[in-house]
Amino acid sequence: MRTDIKLRRPAIHRLLALFLLSSLAVPVSASGEIASASGFRLTNTCPASFELIDGGCVLRSRYREYRSLRDAGVGGLKTGLPPLREGFSPQQIDLGRYLFFDPVLSADGSISCASCHDPAHGFADGRSQAVGIIALPLPRSAPSLWNIGFFSPLLWDGSKTSLEEQMQGPLYSPVEMGNNPVQLLEALNGNQTYRVLFEQAFGNSPIALDQIYTAITAFESSLISLNSRYDLYAHGYHAALNADETEGLNVFRSFVARCAECHTPPLFSNQQMAVLGVADAPGELIDPGAEAITGDTSQRGAFRVPSLRNIVRTAPYMHRGQKATLEDAARFYTGGRGHEVPEGESLMIHWHIWEPRLTDREITLLATFMGALTDEAFMPEIPTTVPSGLPVVGVAQAQQAPTEPLVHNKTEIAATNNALHKNRP
Repeated sequence: MRTDIKLRRPAIHRLLALFLLSSLAVPVSASGEIASASGFRLTNTCPASFELIDGGCVLRSRYREYRSLRDAGVGGLKTGLPPLREGFSPQQIDLGRYLFFDPVLSADGSISCASCHDPAHGFADGRSQAVGIIALPLPRSAPSLWNIGFFSPLLWDGSKTSLEEQMQGPLYSPVEMGNNPVQLLEALNGNQTYRVLFEQAFGNSPIALDQIYTAITAFESSLISLNSRYDLYAHGYHAALNADETEGLNVFRSFVARCAECHTPPLFSNQQMAVLGVADAPGELIDPGAEAITGDTSQRGAFRVPSLRNIVRTAPYMHRGQKATLEDAARFYTGGRGHEVPEGESLMIHWHIWEPRLTDREITLLATFMGALTDEAFMPEIPTTVPSGLPVVGVAQAQQAPTEPLVHNKTEIAATNNALHKNRP
């Protein structure tokens, strides 16, 4: 995310957007035909872990050999997956990849989807509060997008039910990407390269809004992380976890910690809304969360249970980054029901939140185990150039992400554990 953007007056903002659009315009011949562009062509190959079936990319995962989420009990290892948004063509997924990293989606060309969902930070942004186009902090952090195609509802407050619906929020919010449908279509239809790519992906022109949403949904649904060392352990290769990680998994699944009751494998989320009672800051009122959407007072302070996949990449934690480390997050739970709720607040704390009284060693073991949930083996290729010609936002950060699979990577294991110990309060 860019942090050097100054707050602009609306009039200046509009002029800048108009200038950007004019600079993106492709030369038009005397006949009215848009000049051609080259250098970009969409792939015919599905992303890693997907197989092309009847023109669509379908996920191949051993978890699909297993039955329901409940057949092995809460927190069971060999449990199935919920339905996935899949069946998109390779071209639609690849087009969505370019759009995701292209700042042309924002009103002034300064930020992209990757600005808040940076691959280097587990497709989050490493901030306690996301930052939009006018460089002011937003109320909440950016959630990770790994395995997002399995999830519904979406967003922290559960206000959206589909990726197509969700993305329109940041696209058109004046404090996030600041765009509008008319300007977005003008920018993309005025770019010959994008017109060619959309025709490759969808077979017709001009570019339509629903095609934009579909392409980005296709890419985001391809972000699959199910090949960590934990997954090898779950599939029967128990040597994939070391002794401390195995002990941490046992704490995680125990009826003392009860972590798995909300962070249920294999996604490590039950996709439910939960009231935890995490204060935004000492003495501050609780973010109303889902209550602001539903009007249900019992949902005051309720947020969607996030996945723990690649959790070591997505610090800080909770909906507003209130907890700096995994140990801090674990200590919040062991502190007991409602201990952070400010005076004057009345919250219906989720019934799974109690007072486990975990020891310091158990907290350390939990953090160590969660390091084994790291898997970026199927990281998509990050483009160095995008069809708009604008600078790719976040590439420098993204290149810091590991390029090698983390399965059986002893160096990564040691580095993760050392980092956890170093950051412990």
